[in-house]
Amino acid sequence: MLLKFTKMHGAGNDFVVLDGVRQHIHLNPEQLRLIADRHFGIGCDQILLVEKAQNPDVDFRYRIFNADGGEVEQCGNGARCFVRFVHDHKLTSKKEILVETKSGLISPRLAADGRITVNMGMPIFEPARIPFVSDSDAPVQNLQVGAGQVEISAVSMGNPHAVQVVADVETAPVLTQGPLIERHERFPQRVNAGFMQIVDRSHIKLRVFERGAGETLSCGTGACAAVVSGIRRGLLDNAVHVVTRGGTLTIEWSGNGTPVSMTGPAVEVFEGEIHI
Repeated sequence: MLLKFTKMHGAGNDFVVLDGVRQHIHLNPEQLRLIADRHFGIGCDQILLVEKAQNPDVDFRYRIFNADGGEVEQCGNGARCFVRFVHDHKLTSKKEILVETKSGLISPRLAADGRITVNMGMPIFEPARIPFVSDSDAPVQNLQVGAGQVEISAVSMGNPHAVQVVADVETAPVLTQGPLIERHERFPQRVNAGFMQIVDRSHIKLRVFERGAGETLSCGTGACAAVVSGIRRGLLDNAVHVVTRGGTLTIEWSGNGTPVSMTGPAVEVFEGEIHI
């Protein structure tokens, strides 16, 4: 099978985007892993599949597959690349679109300056809906990791996140603790592990060890989860610049009962074809 693809990135979080509107695409986990492989395939953190919407009132369906071949619910940086892709490839002329995801509807918007804002929906704190094994939705929870304990904030942005505050993201144990938290027994669907350094009330630094992908240069839902967690803990203001290794995102949240807004770049790198 000859597959056309577009390579994109959002603040360094890189994607292979596939047009499932103009070509029929059905890939098994092994094929997805091959595409994502940085040595034998194209290489990416996630594969994004653009499809026709199942609901006539919605513009598109958006599916996300991690580098390990597993399908996941949401990807914020991918959502921005999604709207850039459908606009640049003339699948729509709308500046703002309504998109189905596995976790619900999102509405990305393309601004005149080329940056993209995504309404990411409302954060979820109820443990059963994250899912997270706990009898409380308190903003700070103790989690046994290896021989010690860490304090985390558990939140879902359509996908589960465990965020901890660290003194310095550069020396944080992302690569050692990250895999342990990702597969922790209290997160039955695994979890994205975030490590947040607070610079000031409107500025944080962030690294994320993503489930099924490992550490990425940026994580959109991870940035949302980190800011929401910091606001709930009284550490951050309602608008925060999130500096990741791949670039800067702006996250805004007005508190309980309101959606999270994420703004950042989306860049097309190249197009190509691959035999699968």
